[in-house]
Amino acid sequence: MPRGARLDAPGTLHHVIVRGIERRKIVDDDNDRENFISRMGEIAIDTDIAIYAWVLMTNHAHILLRSGKTGLPTFMRRFLSGYATSYNRRHKRYGHLFQNRYKSIICEEDTYFKELVRYIHLNPLRAVIVESLQKLDNYKWCGHSVVMNRWKKDWHDRDYVLKWFGKKEGEAKKSYRAFVKKGIGQGRRLDLTGGGLIRSMGGWSVVKALRKSGVKEKGDARILGSGEFVSELVNQAEEKVKYQLPAKDLQKCIKGEIAKLCKQEKIKVSMLRSGSRRRPLPNIRKELTVKLVNEYGVSLAETARQLGVSTSGISQLLRRNKNV
Repeated sequence: MPRGARLDAPGTLHHVIVRGIERRKIVDDDNDRENFISRMGEIAIDTDIAIYAWVLMTNHAHILLRSGKTGLPTFMRRFLSGYATSYNRRHKRYGHLFQNRYKSIICEEDTYFKELVRYIHLNPLRAVIVESLQKLDNYKWCGHSVVMNRWKKDWHDRDYVLKWFGKKEGEAKKSYRAFVKKGIGQGRRLDLTGGGLIRSMGGWSVVKALRKSGVKEKGDARILGSGEFVSELVNQAEEKVKYQLPAKDLQKCIKGEIAKLCKQEKIKVSMLRSGSRRRPLPNIRKELTVKLVNEYGVSLAETARQLGVSTSGISQLLRRNKNV
């Protein structure tokens, strides 16, 4: 079954899950952890992403965030590719570090915000990385300690989190911690790590009961929320998101954009793909890179293949471009 296109728009709440390839480690020590967390925060500020909850485990990470003007794919691409490059360089390794496709679930905020913050922040306690809630209060590699004000991260919007629990910081922090404590016995919550009708409705038995009573709810594996929320979001995406095209159509768009610009600049497509740096080829590649990656969501590797350069070359072009 083909993978569903990503849904995103500024202001969308996402639960993002990143895993190491074949569930291998993505951090080896505290230097890696500091690199991962600081890089995530810096790029979040740069791309107008709001982060509300996060945890870094040995082979995966969870982030609850709100998409900014440049979109989730731009943030994740810069964050993960940059971290993977620095990790590989430091540990003298080659190849992919992360699974090719991070998981992002759009979440209905009113219903799931508090639950997701709690679920994400309890990860170290569930995995017995820390032994108690008191230890978690001070655990550096989880956003819970930031909400508790034990560690300071300017990019973590703890104020927004605390507003869900009270008007004054002291009472809100106390209420938040009590809420987290109540969730310790819940264990793993599969309903919070994916979308779809069954998860959104709280289980198959609920779905069957609704169907028997004649109530039809729309579900989508990319979305955790009510049928009304799903319908509204999908309709908006169909109108606004340009690059969510079937693979066949996407290839046509890629070839069309390349052919159009090459014709305009009076050069052959074969010359563009030759690797030559003769003018105006570098500028043409730059223009096409920004359009293919940002407007159509083409991967760095596929963009590199289409333009006849390396993936690292595409990454450098994007970093140099002020609009990325």
